[in-house]
Amino acid sequence: MRLWEALRVRKGEVISFVGAGGKTTAMYRLGHELADQGWRVITTTTTMIRPPSPEQTKALVVESNPAQVLRLAKEALRGKGLITVASQRLEVENKLKGIEPVLVAALAKLADAVIVEADGARGLSLKAPAAHEPVVPPETTLLVPVVGMDVVGRRLVEQTVHRPELVAGLTGLPRGEVIGVSVLANLLVHPQGALKGAPADVRVAPLINKVHDEATLAAARQVAGQIKGNPSLERVLIGAVATDDPVLECWQRVSAIVLAAGASKRFGHPKQLLPVAGTTMIEHVLHIVRATSVEEVVVVLGHSAAQIGQRIPAWCRTVLNKDWETGISSSIRVGLEAIKGNVEAVLFVLADQPHVTSEGIERILQAYYGSMKPIVVPAYHGQRAPPILFDHSLFSELKGLRGDMGGRQVIERFASQVLAVEMQSPDMFLDIDTPTDYEEFLKRNEGADADA
Repeated sequence: MRLWEALRVRKGEVISFVGAGGKTTAMYRLGHELADQGWRVITTTTTMIRPPSPEQTKALVVESNPAQVLRLAKEALRGKGLITVASQRLEVENKLKGIEPVLVAALAKLADAVIVEADGARGLSLKAPAAHEPVVPPETTLLVPVVGMDVVGRRLVEQTVHRPELVAGLTGLPRGEVIGVSVLANLLVHPQGALKGAPADVRVAPLINKVHDEATLAAARQVAGQIKGNPSLERVLIGAVATDDPVLECWQRVSAIVLAAGASKRFGHPKQLLPVAGTTMIEHVLHIVRATSVEEVVVVLGHSAAQIGQRIPAWCRTVLNKDWETGISSSIRVGLEAIKGNVEAVLFVLADQPHVTSEGIERILQAYYGSMKPIVVPAYHGQRAPPILFDHSLFSELKGLRGDMGGRQVIERFASQVLAVEMQSPDMFLDIDTPTDYEEFLKRNEGADADA
């Protein structure tokens, strides 16, 4: 996945990179990706960077006079599309001195995007900002804090961390101790850490960088899992920006909508309240869903709402579908209207699937994070069934459904955009519609739920 796609960069943006662990590489990588789309892009810094190589930028403008900077940048953009701007060469240090932040607004009028390295880290993979850092331009629309996963398992000392004493003060980890994933997570959401200097209303998308193997990916997912619920963050990227596949996963806000409004006509009484795993089926399913990386759990009730509602945990949000008799499409609409406004996708779960597992749901979510496909469905040897994930780009299609028709119409209409995730067994698809189904379920579970 490319950086500009995962970050959802829009024309006119000012993107600032802060933190440590690959900011410069990420800046130039993003610049090239946007230039390849025909954009005019300016990369720059408000601190200091090393002079870019010919592979990193197509033209370099070094000028201290603001008026001259704008003139030269405008000329360079005409023929190059991707340029780097600095104010001065520091020959002794072999670095470029950055521009004043007030110049960013003028540069933004010349280009489709301005990308700023707004922090220094001495080439290390973790840091905490000093009193004068970071230097984030107020025009910044997208802030990308960066950390490098190669620092996990190493000690909090000067050789591995920039300003370890400040990291220790913010995270509580004593100097010299081994750095764990919680340290990275704490810094990424700390108001005096990665969020320091963030302009009001800026979009924030942390980049967990230097993920090169399965073990590091698992650790990066732990970091993402710890910070995903922070209201300051729009999304969390996991990747390795120096590789051909810079973004492995893009964690976005996903709401789970549990559909529990049906009348259980074939069963004869509310199957949501059947004994399962020492509790009711609805509670069992809800706890399974909660143990995943979803942002929130919304339960849609209808028939027997008062009775079922008594078993809904307080951490769920419950909504009532007064038109439940018109079919499942009405529950889909009610659920979509109830989710948070910043949600990027929804996962529809049926309340009568007792074999659904947190691991199976997490595989669906990770497939979405890793592909950004608008529809993700679990599959087993060609068989498909809920839980099914839909991206926000298809919410209007789902709201247009009518009658007792679920998302199948939308899946068929957008078949080329469906990602099927193979499950290890078909058990996850089992739903309870009749007393016979429930008896079979109890037999398969050796009657463990009979006395619940």
